[in-house]
Amino acid sequence: MAVLAAALAATAGLAAACGRAAPAPPASTHHATTPAVTHQAAAPAAPHRGVRLNVLVVNDGSPPVGAIRQQLTAEGVPVTVVSLHDPSRPVMTGAFLSPARHVGNFNGIVLPSAAPSGLSGTEKAALARYERKFGVRQVDAYAPPGAELGMSTPVYSGLLRGSAGVTAAGAAAGFGYLRASFPFGRTLGGPPPFGYLAQPVPGGGATPLVTAAVPGPAGAGTLVWQYGSHGRQQLGIGFGYGSYTTQFHYLGPGIVNWVTRGVYLGEWRSYLDIAFDDMFLGDAQWSTTGHCTPGVTTCPPGTPATATIRMTPADVTYAVQWEKQHHFTIEFLYNGGASARFRVHGTDPLLTAVRPVAGHFYWVNHTYTHAYFGCKQDFAVVPWQCVRSGGHIVWAAGTGLINSQIFRNFAWARSNGIPAEPGVVATGEYSGLRLLPQQPVDNPYLDRAMGPDKIAWVATDASRGLAMRHVGDALGVPRHPIDVGYDVDTVAAEVNEYNWFNTSKAAGGSGLCQASSTTACVKPLNPATGWASHIVPGQVEVVLAAVLGNDPRPFFMHQSNLTGGRIAYPVMDGVLAAYRAVYGPGAPLVNLPMSGAGVALRNQTLWAQALRAGTVSAYVQGRKVTVTGPAGTPVPLTAPPGTRVGPAARAAFGDPYGGGRSGYTRLGSQPLTLVLGSAPYRGT
Repeated sequence: MAVLAAALAATAGLAAACGRAAPAPPASTHHATTPAVTHQAAAPAAPHRGVRLNVLVVNDGSPPVGAIRQQLTAEGVPVTVVSLHDPSRPVMTGAFLSPARHVGNFNGIVLPSAAPSGLSGTEKAALARYERKFGVRQVDAYAPPGAELGMSTPVYSGLLRGSAGVTAAGAAAGFGYLRASFPFGRTLGGPPPFGYLAQPVPGGGATPLVTAAVPGPAGAGTLVWQYGSHGRQQLGIGFGYGSYTTQFHYLGPGIVNWVTRGVYLGEWRSYLDIAFDDMFLGDAQWSTTGHCTPGVTTCPPGTPATATIRMTPADVTYAVQWEKQHHFTIEFLYNGGASARFRVHGTDPLLTAVRPVAGHFYWVNHTYTHAYFGCKQDFAVVPWQCVRSGGHIVWAAGTGLINSQIFRNFAWARSNGIPAEPGVVATGEYSGLRLLPQQPVDNPYLDRAMGPDKIAWVATDASRGLAMRHVGDALGVPRHPIDVGYDVDTVAAEVNEYNWFNTSKAAGGSGLCQASSTTACVKPLNPATGWASHIVPGQVEVVLAAVLGNDPRPFFMHQSNLTGGRIAYPVMDGVLAAYRAVYGPGAPLVNLPMSGAGVALRNQTLWAQALRAGTVSAYVQGRKVTVTGPAGTPVPLTAPPGTRVGPAARAAFGDPYGGGRSGYTRLGSQPLTLVLGSAPYRGT
């Protein structure tokens, strides 16, 4: 959901279909003017004596506030954002915070610091009174340690290069999904963050939640702490960060959990599905001498043909062993009709190897022979164009071919014991789906086939559009590409191809980067070290950013990357190792097949629409959570362990994840109620 906001404009019709004064910050911290007030929260709840599930974000435009706001949005938490840069902003008065004596408008408050300069003394006093009255917590987005927050003078200020750890109090306060010790210095995404480390003043009210190593022999200091004083609780965060900082994303779910006392509309998961296209088909091979892909792209005269890259039985055995060792399931997009082309003495050795272990993988219908479903292409012009007749696009595939390619591939899978996901299809190279600028619409014959073919989910290309959208009666599931060539199976070939496309002519490359307005030319990678030092870390960073952003969209490579030098494995190993070094077993990677990713993304999309429309409201009164909204709306909820659901409070709520219980619940005709183990807020 981290990237969902940018995609929502394209999903307007989806709901109907689915119904069917601290020390100066580090120099890297900058401030910018932002819009005045953003109401992402639901409409006011029905009359009650409780606290609304809605977080107030007081925004000064700084990166730390922006990062927390993004985390809240990624998890689907209703927020009200007030900009300190707007002279017409609401004033933090008692009436704004609590419109009636026993009613609180916000179940959490985020401020830029402990005492933001943009708030008047009267406003700060009103916030303090509100927090004391209802027991609502406050996050100080950037709070270098000081006596005003119960901390001593910092024992260290500078780059945080070592590890971090979660204290017992931190685990109980919402950070228990992290490992007791995890790397916190330099990450795949950039340099170490700047921070202050200090110790609590004895008896001063500060409790360390997250600590970090002090360079040298000095041990560890407090990085994140809870400060309790005069009936209020604040969260201090002593390092500089933004939404671009990987270290923040480690702590983001814990910050949300802490400020809401673990009770909020929203949920987070770490999703990861990695698919490999063209199983049983094979892929063309890059020519390291011609710098082209023979048979696919135009090559210099005399360029020798290259062999098709196709997995072997040994590669299948290796894949199964790898899955068992890494507790992760690979997804294959298969083309069953291609198997016959590779028979030896009447049998395909690859198919023979796959049959006994097919249940170890996820399987998606990639059409029978990888047929092309798009428009007829005119290559006589550059760039190519769709052939038109009478002003209309001429399509290369009609209903007959499309239905045959889908039905025959499902039938082939059944006859060979391959458990293909029902209702899921991926067309060859996304053909038939709109491709701007040449093909501005889907092939209408493809759209019409989805209903009769009982297809619910269609793979789409996230690099062309992040939004879930209709493809006939089906919904598109955007997949992120992992930038490893489909036409390479060795490190040498991948580095050769990378250098050709990304370096200048003077450096021996194609020079395409010189004419690009979006990418810059780079120095050629060292053939011996460039793969491990640059390509792998770069792709691991891309994948990990989505994983940490609550993004369920799958990633994909090609079966060619699982044979030869098996170059896909270092990328997957890197992602799994980086994640599992930080997150404990209570927050495992959610390794769904493509259909599961589709369900998760659909729920996120519909919930984001409900937030924008303000149709759902929720509040806590004592131990009871009440959620109201239109029947059928999927609503994400997070609550502490022990929470029960329904008026009789018999069934356990949600699924365990990250130390709490969470999940999407579809609203019925009556309000949804949860019963908590204890009352999180006072005065309700």
